[in-house]
Amino acid sequence: MQTTLPVALSAQLAMEKRLESLANKLANASTPGFRAEEVKFETILSRASNRPVAFVSEGQQFLSTRAGALTQTGNPLDLAVAGDAFFAIQTPRGPVYTRDGRMMMSEEGELRTVNGEPFLDVGGAPLQIDPNGGPIQVARDGMITQGGGQIGAVGLFRMPAGANLSRAGTSGVVPDAPAQPVVDFNDDRIAQGFVEGSNVNPILEMTRLIEVQRVFEQAASVIQTSENSLNGAVTQLGANK
Repeated sequence: MQTTLPVALSAQLAMEKRLESLANKLANASTPGFRAEEVKFETILSRASNRPVAFVSEGQQFLSTRAGALTQTGNPLDLAVAGDAFFAIQTPRGPVYTRDGRMMMSEEGELRTVNGEPFLDVGGAPLQIDPNGGPIQVARDGMITQGGGQIGAVGLFRMPAGANLSRAGTSGVVPDAPAQPVVDFNDDRIAQGFVEGSNVNPILEMTRLIEVQRVFEQAASVIQTSENSLNGAVTQLGANK
């Protein structure tokens, strides 16, 4: 049984998924709070023939939680997380967690994302400030002060250990287990006047893109060689009859 063709095809399928992942990362290299999607590959051992054959799996996708670089903006409504925690926002599908802390204030004083979703406090309530109360100060633990008084606190949440994250929108994630409120601000804290960028390294991903394209082309060459060999064998056998 010829195994070269199915093995090469499995490699092409794996590289196709890898190409899609790399293209998505490069397209969002400048998106604040974006979490890159990585692909983990493993081999699948097949015993369909007399000898075991190792196939490449299509790949298991997961979201990287690696932090992006912080850029200082000086805007008091720009917040970033130093640590592994996430902000919470309210969406039609329920709470979504994000590292994009760019806040916009509505006419009523509600703090919203650039897409209009409300930011939430630790109890899941929308954050509200006085639209005529002047600038706000946000402490490392999320406490919001305006006009000399405390008016609320930005919620910070940690993803449960071992939780699988699915993407929600461009910069949002949703865990498959309940997120936990942060109560210790030694490891996780808020930095006011900063924005976190994407955790994509464009130069590294471009290098990987070139490598994957080459592997895809090599697999295509193997398939072509296998087909030529098979056609030659069929032709030779037919001529010998």
